[in-house]
Amino acid sequence: VQLQASGGGLVQAGGSLRLSCAASGLTFISYAVGWFRQVPGKDREFVAAINWSGGSTSYAVSAKGRFTISRDNTKNTVSLQMSSLKPEDTAVYYCAAALRTGTTSNQADFRFWGQGTQVTVSS
Repeated sequence: VQLQASGGGLVQAGGSLRLSCAASGLTFISYAVGWFRQVPGKDREFVAAINWSGGSTSYAVSAKGRFTISRDNTKNTVSLQMSSLKPEDTAVYYCAAALRTGTTSNQADFRFWGQGTQVTVSS
């Protein structure tokens, strides 16, 4: 199983980025997918998750209204569209897959993790 996160970069505050997660080696529709982020020295935190069909999503309070998670089951990909970015959004972003059909924010539910992509928001 492989999860490949991409799309990170440097952006000014107020700008947008779109992260992508490409999955392989698993039955994609059997998995909910989530995005998490981590700042050095701090715990990894939940950002957003999407259920198997894309019909149900959940967001951290910090992401709600600014970030949108979506998936394309024909391409085995999940995207995280991030808008109105703030310096406090700076982190390494990870995608992860949980063997369940519904959404979850519990990191323990996520079995497979990608390598992370750096997002840096300058003020």
